Amino acid sequence: MPFAEVKIFQVLPDKVDDFEALAVEMTNVQKACDGCQAVRYLKRFYTYDDGIQSPPRTLKKVVGAVRYLSFWEFDTLEHYHESTQRYFALFEKPLRKMLKAPFDIYCGATLGEEHYD
Repeated sequence: MPFAEVKIFQVLPDKVDDFEALAVEMTNVQKACDGCQAVRYLKRFYTYDDGIQSPPRTLKKVVGAVRYLSFWEFDTLEHYHESTQRYFALFEKPLRKMLKAPFDIYCGATLGEEHYD
């Protein structure tokens, strides 16, 4: 069963360029991991003020941290576990210097079409 994680990073405003450069390196390493199906990083640029009836507006200022999310998907839990060990060994220390708080990790089995039949 496919397995995925979402990480939420709160990057210090003065470390955004460093984080984005490291994200390129992290993405290359992550894509090369056995069983990797997808890797994506998202920088939060927009927010909803008045509900979904209006389009989201561009964020005008940084309050405390710039938020990024990453999505990493694998073919199996075993490949995910092996890859996570490598990821932490390579990137935990440099990331700590760029973040306002430790990043959050949410992980679990991904739901595909077979779950909606």
